Amino acid sequence: MDFEYSTEEKAFQREVRAFIEEQRSPGVMDPTREGMAQLVDTPERRRFMKAMADRGWLGMSWPAEYGGGAAPGIYEYLLNEELAAAGAPLIGKGVGIVGKTIIRHGNERLKSEFLPKILNAEIEFAIGYSEPNAGSDLASLVMRATLAPEGKGWILNGQKRFTTSAHFADWYWVAARTDPDAPKHKGITLFLVPMNAPGITIQAMDCIGDNERTNEVFLDNVFVGDDYVVGEVDKGWYYISEALDFERFTLFTISTYVKKYEVIRDWIREATRDGSPLKDDPHVRRTIAWLATQIEIAKMHTLRVISKAGAGGVPNLESAMFKLFTTQLGQKITDEFLTIAGAQGALRRDTPGAPLNGRMENYYRYSVIDTVGAGTSEVQRNIIARRGLGLPVEN
Repeated sequence: MDFEYSTEEKAFQREVRAFIEEQRSPGVMDPTREGMAQLVDTPERRRFMKAMADRGWLGMSWPAEYGGGAAPGIYEYLLNEELAAAGAPLIGKGVGIVGKTIIRHGNERLKSEFLPKILNAEIEFAIGYSEPNAGSDLASLVMRATLAPEGKGWILNGQKRFTTSAHFADWYWVAARTDPDAPKHKGITLFLVPMNAPGITIQAMDCIGDNERTNEVFLDNVFVGDDYVVGEVDKGWYYISEALDFERFTLFTISTYVKKYEVIRDWIREATRDGSPLKDDPHVRRTIAWLATQIEIAKMHTLRVISKAGAGGVPNLESAMFKLFTTQLGQKITDEFLTIAGAQGALRRDTPGAPLNGRMENYYRYSVIDTVGAGTSEVQRNIIARRGLGLPVEN
C-alpha cells in the first residue's frame, strides 16, 4: 500500500481547507464542542451543507448515473477528515447510510425522490434502529409493521430510542419487524417515513454531555406506503448491517482524535506542577509518547478500511476494528489527561482554573456517545470475533 497521498489528493485537501476558511464561523464549526455540529440543526449549518453540495462534495463516490462524482472513496475520506478537524458538519447520514443503501437496493421511486435531495442538501434523516430492549442487540427489535387493511402499505407500531436527529429530521429511516415468527436476524424490514406523519411523537432525551440531545420516538398506527419499503420485505437486517459498516467509517474520523492529542501535548509543554515543568516528568513523557503511537495505529486502521472500500468491498471487519480502536482511544486520551491534570482536570467549562477551559472534562462525558453510536464496543468485538477470528456464534 502507498501511504502517501497522490498529487491530486493533496490538491483536493488544499481545496477543502480553503473552503473551510471561506466558510469559517463559530456557529457552524467548533472543534472544542466534540461533534456537536452533527447533533444540532441551524440555518447556518444548512447553508454550510448547501455550499458543500454546490461544490459537488455530497455523493462524491456515488455512481455518475445517480448524480454522484464517481470519485474514489479516498476523496470522501479526505473531505470528512478536514471537516472533522475544523469541528464542521460531516457529509451526513443521507450520503452514507441512506443514499448508498438506496443506490444498492432501493426501488426507482426512492431513487428518484431522495437521491437528488441528498445531493442538493435539501433533506435531513434520522435513523430509527435502537429500542428500549434492542440497542446493542439490534436484531431483538420488536417494533411491528403489519400489512395495512387495504393491502397497499404497512402500519407501524412501537418505540425507538436514541434517535439523535429526530427533532429536526425530515424523514425517518426506520427498521421494524414484519415477520415475528422468523429467526431474529430475519423478518426485519426497512422503511422511510416522513417525520411529520400522523402517529409519530418525539420526546427529548438529554445526555450526560453538555447540551447534547437525543430522542425517543413513538409510532402509533403510522401508515407507510409500499413505495417506501427499502429493498425487499424481511431483508432489512442485511441492509442495516451493510449500512452500519459505512457509518462506522464515515462518522468516526481520525483527525478529531489527533486534534485532542495535539491540544493535550501542547498544554503539557507549558504546564507546571509544584513549580516543575510537566514535560520533564518521566511518566508524563511516556504517556504522551504512547498516545502518539496509538494515534499512528489508528491511522493504519483507517487505511485498511479505505483499501477495502476502494477495492469495491464492504469493509465490515475493518470498520469494526477501526471503530472499536478509535473510540476507545478517544476515551484513553481524555482519561490520561484527567490523570495528569489532577483534581483541576475535573473542573467543568468556564470554571476558573480549569485546564483547557474544561474541554477534556466535557469530552470525558461526551466520549461515551462515541463508544455507543453505530454499534457499541461489545458489538464490534462480536463482529471481530465472528468475521475475523471465525469464532462460533453462541446459541
